[in-house]
Amino acid sequence: MTTLAPPLDEAFAVPADAARLDRTAANLRERGYLVHLVDTAEQARRLVRELLPRDEEIFTAASETLRLSGIAADIDESGEFRSVRRDAPSPGADVVAQIRLGALPDVVVGSVHAVTEDGQLVVGSASGSQLAPYASGARRAIWVVGAQKVVPDLATGIRRVHAYSLPREWQRLQDLYGQSSFIGKILIVEREALPERATIVLVRETLGF
Repeated sequence: MTTLAPPLDEAFAVPADAARLDRTAANLRERGYLVHLVDTAEQARRLVRELLPRDEEIFTAASETLRLSGIAADIDESGEFRSVRRDAPSPGADVVAQIRLGALPDVVVGSVHAVTEDGQLVVGSASGSQLAPYASGARRAIWVVGAQKVVPDLATGIRRVHAYSLPREWQRLQDLYGQSSFIGKILIVEREALPERATIVLVRETLGF
């Protein structure tokens, strides 16, 4: 693994304008998603709290979007929800066992790295731990997505994963733990087959990476 941070393309930090967000939301609905457009991260936080059940297991995927918005803390630390992360045993040597804990929750909450204007979702991951519940393991999925993650097409979405999300995550891990990162797996979601399974909260401001 390289010890140098991948090049960062700051063009992917620019939020989409209102017209592009509205077009993206309409196309996401056509692909089977429930979509909410909100103005701020705080509004997204309040909405997610309203959407979440109090009597079902909820898994928070590792996400700067959830951390920065306060959604992760609401779910994992408030005691109001049945958090898979909070109730999990202390991490041990069995990494696979830890990953499997979050594979089949009632609800998964997280984000994605790109949303195309046509309504496709792109998620990059090193281990792939969040991809199983995202794709089908969770009965319900809620994704909170900042406006800077909207891209014109699928090829640009995949490029965003490598040229923006990875360098930002690489630097975050370097700063915190002296570690680097990589893209091990990429999930592309074309549409949702089950009615009302997946909800996307589009935020009209920059949030996460």
